Amino acid sequence: KNNMENTKSKKNCCESVSDYFTSAKFLIYLGHALSTWGDRMWNFAVSVFLVELYGNSLLLTAVYGLVVAGSVLLLGAIIGDWVDKNSRLKVAQTSLIVQNCSVILCGILLMMVFLFKVQLTGLYNGWLLTACYVMVITIANIANLASTAMSITIQRDWVVVVAGEDRSKLANMNATVRRIDQLTNILAPMAVGQIMAFGSPVVGCGFIAGWNLCSMCLEYFLLWKVYQKTPALAFKSGQKEADQELKHLNIQKELEEGQKLSEGSQLMNEGVLATQADKKHGCWHQLAEPFRTFRDGWVAYYNQSIFFAGMSLAFLYMTVLGFDCITTGYAYTQGLNGSILSLLMGASAISGIFGTVAFTWIRKCCGLIRTGFISGIAQLSCLLLCVVSVFTPGSPFDLSVSPFKDIISHLMGDSALPNAIPTTMSALTTDIPSLTNGSTAAYELVPQVQSYISVSFLFAGVIAARVGLWSFDLTVTQLIQENVIESERGVINGVQNSMNYLLDLLHFIMVILAPNPEAFGLLVIISVSFVAMGHMMYFRFAYKSLGNRLFLCGSPEHKVETENSSLPDSNKV
Repeated sequence: KNNMENTKSKKNCCESVSDYFTSAKFLIYLGHALSTWGDRMWNFAVSVFLVELYGNSLLLTAVYGLVVAGSVLLLGAIIGDWVDKNSRLKVAQTSLIVQNCSVILCGILLMMVFLFKVQLTGLYNGWLLTACYVMVITIANIANLASTAMSITIQRDWVVVVAGEDRSKLANMNATVRRIDQLTNILAPMAVGQIMAFGSPVVGCGFIAGWNLCSMCLEYFLLWKVYQKTPALAFKSGQKEADQELKHLNIQKELEEGQKLSEGSQLMNEGVLATQADKKHGCWHQLAEPFRTFRDGWVAYYNQSIFFAGMSLAFLYMTVLGFDCITTGYAYTQGLNGSILSLLMGASAISGIFGTVAFTWIRKCCGLIRTGFISGIAQLSCLLLCVVSVFTPGSPFDLSVSPFKDIISHLMGDSALPNAIPTTMSALTTDIPSLTNGSTAAYELVPQVQSYISVSFLFAGVIAARVGLWSFDLTVTQLIQENVIESERGVINGVQNSMNYLLDLLHFIMVILAPNPEAFGLLVIISVSFVAMGHMMYFRFAYKSLGNRLFLCGSPEHKVETENSSLPDSNKV
């Protein structure tokens, strides 16, 4: 009898494991891991390729970053509206194919440029090579826009539908997706970096193009399987589709009536004139459609109940306190080498994973809104170490050194640019918006640092703050998922992406105005100030939602979520 029971329990265990690995939830994780791995490899590699193509200069990288940020800023709402107006499977498949084909085409074009750069330089006075640069940046930007659409439809929509009406399951899925992001963020650049280091840029381009070709086929299959296993994905609630169907029926009705009136010659002539007028009016209507979508998207975003929560997340992008090109460039001026920076980046990724674990635990104990409040306090507390680093021994902080004098001297050609430190692959990160921040710090020779106390405090604060940062990011993400109706989910997330890029562009401008290491301390103080303003916005949202219950973890928010963990009716499919 005991043997039979053991056999039965083992069989049930095997069936449960098998069910998990064939579930829609696991297939989404697997597809997201493949997609993110490819994105991280490409985002890392394209920055290195552009630096090498332009003679170890960050100019092309900065241009690419500006184009990417500006495109998402202007087109974020339009992309989100397109996601809302089309079926989920069509949006996901189209975005996947456009993204991967763009990367493959860009990789092949880069291979050709690397192989025949000398010949291209001599043709048409170098204009052909310049045209290749423009094509690379344009195609890579298209890939990024498709990646934005893919992120909106999978992470902000499909995940919600697969989770069903269970908020706890949604929180766990969001946290798992973010952990995958953190792991691929550190592992994928290391992998492609080794391939490029032991091979060549041409080998790196070929590997990435081949990876995206294979990954695209597998991801396409996984999307189809998830769609089959989740029937709710086939249905989209909302007024927009109903309006479109009604408009289509009205058009058909008008055409039928027009055919009946075509018997009389006079009425026919009048109908032709009317049709021409309608076509002219319709042409102008179609031309103005993107502008109306842009306007309506931002208005809808402003009218959301989670407006201040979304704005608070966007304000966190206005910072130099992240592992991007600027922070690593500053670290080089403070005597840290690539080996130490790679270890710090690994510690940052581990800290981010702890943040996802903290999110699920705090949300379960205190509720979703309070999780964001607690995460904000934790992040700000850790960032105070960065402020302390500005005034500790070893800090180059000196506002008497004017950044404009150095910029003018370079523009006027009065001083030659010093020999650049090789911006190693470990110094370039996968955060493409941050790669626009081409500080001259990346070109300065490493000085003899008297003390490492300042830079130690700086990176201790940055790494520790990642726990609160990623927990807060997950909080706002789930607030948007739960509180935005399904028919507007795409456009609201598109505008949210635009806001994030807008604040990142301001951060880019801030670094351009003060690129020297002596002014980095001022940038740190400004960054912490913006983070504080962002969390003040979130506090306004949280206090308006909960009132004095915000400070009581045992208040109804926790009870409501545990007793009835279903999503609002507006999100039901």
